[in-house]
Amino acid sequence: MHKVSHKNFINTENWSQAELNQLLVDANRLKNDPHNQSLKNKSFALLFLNPSMRTRTSFEIGIQQLGGVAVILQPGKDAWGIEFENGTVMDGEAEEHIKEVAAVLSTYVDGIAIRAFPKFIDWQIDKQDLVIKAFAKYATVPIINMETIVHPCQELALMMTVKKHLGEVKYKKFLMTWTYHPKPLNTAVANSGISISSKFGMDVTLLCPSPDYILDEKYIELAKQNCADNGSTFTISHDIEEAYKDADFVYAKSWGALPFYGNPKEEWEQRRKYQHFMVDQHKMSLTNQAKFSHCLPLRRNIKATDAVMDADYCVAVEEAENRLHAQKAMLMNIFCEVKSGEKS
Repeated sequence: MHKVSHKNFINTENWSQAELNQLLVDANRLKNDPHNQSLKNKSFALLFLNPSMRTRTSFEIGIQQLGGVAVILQPGKDAWGIEFENGTVMDGEAEEHIKEVAAVLSTYVDGIAIRAFPKFIDWQIDKQDLVIKAFAKYATVPIINMETIVHPCQELALMMTVKKHLGEVKYKKFLMTWTYHPKPLNTAVANSGISISSKFGMDVTLLCPSPDYILDEKYIELAKQNCADNGSTFTISHDIEEAYKDADFVYAKSWGALPFYGNPKEEWEQRRKYQHFMVDQHKMSLTNQAKFSHCLPLRRNIKATDAVMDADYCVAVEEAENRLHAQKAMLMNIFCEVKSGEKS
C-alpha cells in the first residue's frame, strides 16, 4: 500500500489523479484478499442523518474485515439531535451542539464518517456543505464523507468499475444522463459523476432535459477544468440521441432542477414532461456497446427499464460491490500508520 497524505476524505477535488488511482489499485487488491488487520484497535463513529443501505453495510462490514470497530449513530433517532448553527438559542429539536458532539466523539473514536443530505430548502445554504464542514472544524480526528452534496466514495466505486471494463479510460466517452424520477433528488451523485470522470481524462457529456437541470456552476467549472487539464472534452447536451451516440459508459441519475430548489410542486410541472429520459434498450443501442450503471437504489421502469437492468451490460451491482473494496482502500490509506522502511 502506498500511503497518501490526506487527513480527511470529504471530496476528491484536492486529490490528484495519481492518488485516487493508487486507492483503486489498493481496492482491487482488497477485492481479491479482503481480510487483514490494518484497522486493528481502530474505532469509527458512522453518523447517518439520512437513510442508507449500501453505505451503512459496506462501511460497517468493511471496517470489521480490516479488524476495526464501527458504531452506528442516527442523530435525532437513536442519538441526540445536533445543532450546527453558532450563537443560536437551542429551544428547538436539537439537544446538543456540534462543538460538543465532535469534541466528545473525537475522544472515543479514531475517525468520524457522516451522511447528511441537503435540506432542500435553499441551495445557496445547502451548497456550502455546512454539516460536514462543522465536523471537520470541531473534530480532532479524520472526517469521511458518506454523501452530502457530493458522494466521493461512490466516485471511487464508479471509477473502479469503469476502469475494469474500459481499461484505459482517457478520451473514452462518459455519458452522465439525467433520468426520470417522481421526486426531485439530491445532485450529489451527478456532481460526483462528472467530477471523477473528468478527473481521469474522459470525454464527458452531461445530458439533461433543459437548462434548468444543469448542475451547479461549481461542478460544471470543475469538470471543464479537469477536462482542460487532461486534453479531453466536456459537453452539455439536451439532445438524447446525440448524447448517447458512441458513448462508452452510461451513468444515469435523477436530480432536481436547481432554479426550483425547495419548490417541488413547481419543479414537478417541469419534471413530468421528461419521463421519456428513462434509460431503455433503444438509447443503449446508440452507444459504442457501452456499459450501463447507476449508484442505486433504482426504481425499475421509472429510471431504467427491466431490459436495461437485466442486460449483460448493466454493471450497477458490480459498482455497488466495489463500494466495499474502494472504501476499505481509502480507510487504510488514511488511518494506517506507515511502518518503518515503507515509502510514504
